[in-house]
Amino acid sequence: MSDTATQILGIGSRVKHPALGEGVVIKLYKIAYDVCFFTYGIRQVAKDYTEWEVIDAIEPENLVTYTEAEKSLRKILKEYGAINETVALGDKWKNGTMILKPADDTLKSKEIPITTFFHKIVMVRDRVRVMEQRINSSKLMSDEDKVNLQQYITRIYGSLTSFNVLFKYKEDHFKGESAK
Repeated sequence: MSDTATQILGIGSRVKHPALGEGVVIKLYKIAYDVCFFTYGIRQVAKDYTEWEVIDAIEPENLVTYTEAEKSLRKILKEYGAINETVALGDKWKNGTMILKPADDTLKSKEIPITTFFHKIVMVRDRVRVMEQRINSSKLMSDEDKVNLQQYITRIYGSLTSFNVLFKYKEDHFKGESAK
């Protein structure tokens, strides 16, 4: 545990609470912080609390606006997979059906609502992102191992680019090696 009794944390400081887990300081008060914990949401913690670990201390500034803090918090939460973003299906696919037809005419075709298939593709993307974040934040892996695994993740994204046709917005598309 770190000695935080004399240390004042600024907005964006990352902490690890023994009961609430990792969080980010989002607001300062005279005697307390508002901390957004990834698992438990926003909780108020006294400034003289000493039982948490300060992962990344940021000096307090009076110049940080609420909007800047909100942008930073969204970025951090998104990076650590704590925010599930809404991804839109392209309008032309809504209420559509995907049909898998075997070459053998004696076998029955399989029909799947495109929304169901799309949801599974988005879940795959989200899980690959979480895996990527866990690899990048691992303290047990060497940088060389991280780079090697990152190359595989990039290839996974590249393999999934065929499904980009389903996304409504280009910013949601999968991007492989050539798109970087």
